[in-house]
Amino acid sequence: MIVDRAHEYLEKIEKSNINAYVQINKDRVLKEAEELEKNEKLKNKPLYGKLIAIKSNINVNGYTISCASKTLENYVSSYDATVVKKIKSQGGLVIGMTNMDEFACGSSGETSYYGATKNPNAEDRIPGGSSSGSAAAVAADLCDMALGSDTGGSIRNPASHCGVVGFKPSYGVVSRQGLCDLAMSFDQIGPLTKNAEDAFVLTNVIKGLDISDSTTVDTPKFEKKNIENYKIGIVKEFMDVSDEKIRNKIEEGIEVFKDLGCKIVELNYNYTDLALPTYYLINYVEFFSATRKYDGRRYGYPIEEVCGEEVLRRILIGKHISEKEFSGKYYKKALQARRLMKMEMLKLFKEVDVIASPTVPKLPHKIGEELTPMEMYAYDVLTVPTNICGMCAGVVKCGDINGIPVGLQIQGKPFDDEKVLSAMIEFEKNY
Repeated sequence: MIVDRAHEYLEKIEKSNINAYVQINKDRVLKEAEELEKNEKLKNKPLYGKLIAIKSNINVNGYTISCASKTLENYVSSYDATVVKKIKSQGGLVIGMTNMDEFACGSSGETSYYGATKNPNAEDRIPGGSSSGSAAAVAADLCDMALGSDTGGSIRNPASHCGVVGFKPSYGVVSRQGLCDLAMSFDQIGPLTKNAEDAFVLTNVIKGLDISDSTTVDTPKFEKKNIENYKIGIVKEFMDVSDEKIRNKIEEGIEVFKDLGCKIVELNYNYTDLALPTYYLINYVEFFSATRKYDGRRYGYPIEEVCGEEVLRRILIGKHISEKEFSGKYYKKALQARRLMKMEMLKLFKEVDVIASPTVPKLPHKIGEELTPMEMYAYDVLTVPTNICGMCAGVVKCGDINGIPVGLQIQGKPFDDEKVLSAMIEFEKNY
């Protein structure tokens, strides 16, 4: 049965033109599917027989981990990331490596060395990024579920554009061992799935303490909660920065929570305008530091010689503001702003259980359309606060506009992942 399903997916991938995958090893997948069918020990595991796509910045033994960059086009991984080990131990099967923005630098899926991924709902539009291939593969039914990474919205942004479920766990809930860093103090690995129940299951599998990653924490197994008396926060500033059509869809979605017996609480967050500069200044510095190992000596090519425009922009700006005379003016100020944003955000959660909002403030643009860097970064204004504050957040589909999906974002304070996942499941059931 697993072999038959693997055959079906592989045939669909072969016929697909959305460019969701950058590597498929058909013989390996079918061989592993056969072995899995014979493995009696794994038959009752929660992921048994699930075919799971992996973003190309997460190490899977024997696969090319390119980060969708020429820099690493010949780098074949010699080990499994912790999350991949956990997936395999629970009966999951890796179907292939998905496309992404180069080194996760982008919000559209267009900066990949292997070409842009298309949005399965509207093939002339971007699918969002940077986990573009993972979201598109799930949306186009080219896998059962997928893993992405989220630095400033890179799971939630494409989940919204592609009409699938995405979940960014609280910082430290899921191990980052085996992930190629974009910005290590923001990055989290999380699921992209067809429904919220699957996101719940996959998060429970991949989470947990890992001695290989000192930022991880031990959390009990997540259980579903009754959300009937939840207080749902609506932040005025998050609604104000979003297009009217998107805002209307989200307001319709909020009615679902009212019908479930939740109380709606209006909130204000005065630091929305700080989100992008704070995030990107820290991102630039951490990314510059992370890329120093891509010097062409041990593996790959020297990154500055072969990378794309957006990656080079971030490296050069990161190098500039890391210099002694500028770090106080920019980087340290950004760290101060980060503390301020987190303190203010945590105050909001004294009044509410979760916060509901749009995920992205505008609909996806057409592939190839020229946007300035600041116009591109604006996609992230509603998602980066989650990463800046180390919180958890998920996205569920909340209707569509002319066939293009709109995602409702649900945010929770750090380690309230159970609450957010439960709210996502109940919303999806009742929408």
